[in-house]
Amino acid sequence: MRTPLLAIIGPTASGKSDISLCLAQQFQGEIVNCDSIQIYKFLEIGTSKVPREEQRGIPHHLMDLFDPNQRFTAGQYMFEGRKVLNEIKSRGNLPLVVGGTGLYLRALLNGLFEGPAQSESLRARLQQRKVSHLHQLLKKVDRDSAQRISPRDQPKIIRALEVFFLTSKTLSSHFQTPTQKLEDFQPIKVGLSPPRDKLYDRIEDRVDRMFSGGLIEEVKSILNKGFSSNCKPLQSIGYAQSVSFLKGIISLSEAITSTKQATRKYAKRQLTWFRKEKDVTWFNGFGHEGKIENQIKNYLRQFT
Repeated sequence: MRTPLLAIIGPTASGKSDISLCLAQQFQGEIVNCDSIQIYKFLEIGTSKVPREEQRGIPHHLMDLFDPNQRFTAGQYMFEGRKVLNEIKSRGNLPLVVGGTGLYLRALLNGLFEGPAQSESLRARLQQRKVSHLHQLLKKVDRDSAQRISPRDQPKIIRALEVFFLTSKTLSSHFQTPTQKLEDFQPIKVGLSPPRDKLYDRIEDRVDRMFSGGLIEEVKSILNKGFSSNCKPLQSIGYAQSVSFLKGIISLSEAITSTKQATRKYAKRQLTWFRKEKDVTWFNGFGHEGKIENQIKNYLRQFT
């Protein structure tokens, strides 16, 4: 009999952390982070990590593992994540995989395709072009991947283009036939889908609280530790805008406005990705709402 594995998915600011804490308490669970930026140390405010004092004593895994200048891939996440799942299983607890990085969840559950090796010559040519031009090119050859990858994420855009030019197949089509599927667990996927207008209001409020709560100071502290502003996590939403403010490129109000806009677009891309995820039971509200919490708890009782 396979062990249940609960995956909580949905766009940023939909309340995944709120509901996961409640469910972990209810069903004797441990939380496995599935956010690609929360993997890194020192990034707290801009990633909305749940502070240790608010974790209710529930074990949290795959957070604060690497320095910002270290490389971390979906393949590594698959390896580390499956190791953690087996550890949780050995303790007789329920693993709750929580986060908004769809590629990481897919890697964890379904494995990854064996893609072509990197081509340094092709990458060198692509890196000479502006990231906006690369994203436009990706739209032409692999529209599905272009919808899922941020227009600012040069490494992922280049990899998607590299896979296409080296295999004559899109990255998205490769992911339809992954290998190394997770065999010992039964995934139960729960999705949060709050009303779009209310989600955007919550995003704007969250961004305001990030900046008023010390995001700029957090970025200063990371840079003062000797990490380059070109580190991948410092190019993510909120951090990239903070770096631009600190460099005098944009004003604080512009940084806040840009972060809100980028976060709304990111939430839209997340929903596009997760809507294509198979076997998800969707709940139309936020994770912090009592009625949604009760609906999800009632739904999960059939599996426990």
